[in-house]
Amino acid sequence: MRILAIGDIVASCGREYIYNNLGRIRSRYNIDFCIANGENTATTNGITPEIANSLIDSGVDVITLGNHTFSNKAVYNVLDDNRRVIRPINYPPETIGVGTVIEDLGYTRIAVINAMGRVNMEPIDCPFRTVEKELERIKDKADITVIDFHAETSSEKLAFGNFFDGKVNAIFGTHTHIQTADEQILPSGTGYISDVGMTGVMDSVLGVKKEIITEMYYTRRRYRFEKAEGVVWFNGIVFDIDHKTGTVNSVERLRFSRIPE
Repeated sequence: MRILAIGDIVASCGREYIYNNLGRIRSRYNIDFCIANGENTATTNGITPEIANSLIDSGVDVITLGNHTFSNKAVYNVLDDNRRVIRPINYPPETIGVGTVIEDLGYTRIAVINAMGRVNMEPIDCPFRTVEKELERIKDKADITVIDFHAETSSEKLAFGNFFDGKVNAIFGTHTHIQTADEQILPSGTGYISDVGMTGVMDSVLGVKKEIITEMYYTRRRYRFEKAEGVVWFNGIVFDIDHKTGTVNSVERLRFSRIPE
C-alpha cells in the first residue's frame, strides 16, 4: 500500500491547493491512505471544524497538529467532534483530544500517532517515553504504524527516528516547513524523513510574506505576520509499504507546483 504524508498546510493558499488537487495527486501516485499536518491551515494558525471537514472531504484521511494546536479556539470543537484530527500525544493527559487514531481499511489497520519534540519547543512530556508507552498499548490493534514527529531540530528528529527504527513502519517530521533531502529506509526497516516540508506559497518565509520576516530579523522589532500570496508548492512523502509484512519498499519525496504527468 502507498501512504502519502503532506507537509504543513499553510493558510488559505495551501488548503485551497489541497481542495483542488489532492484527488489528482492521490490518483497520480496510487495513494491508499493520506495524512496531512493541519496546524497552520487557519489564517491565525490552528484549525477550524470547517477546514478539517473540507480537508477530509478532499481526500485527507487523518489530520495531525503540533505546537499551534491551540492557536485557534475553534480547535476545541474539532478535537471534540472529529476523531480523524489528532494532536501531539505528549501533551498532558488532561488535554482535550487524542494523539492516536487507528483506521481499519478492511485489509489492514493503520495507526497514526502525532508526537511533538521538546528542543526549542513547549515544555511537555517526553515524546520518546510517551510514544513507547503508546506502542505497547496498541500493539495488537494495528498492523501498520506511522508517526508525525513535529519537532524543531534535525538532531532530535534523527534521534527519535533511530530510537523507533524497526518499531514502527514510517516516521515523517513536520514543523520547520523546509523539506529535507534525507528520505531513507533506516537500518531496521523504518521509512524516514526529517521534515516533509510545507504546502504553501513558495516565495515566502515559511508561508509568511518574506518582507515582514526579513525586516523583523534586520531590525529585531516585532511585526504582525501576514500570509504570503502567490504560487503554491506541494511538499509530501510517499511510503510504499507491503501491508502483509510491514516491509517498507521505498520512500519517495514529492515537491512540485504542477502535478507531474
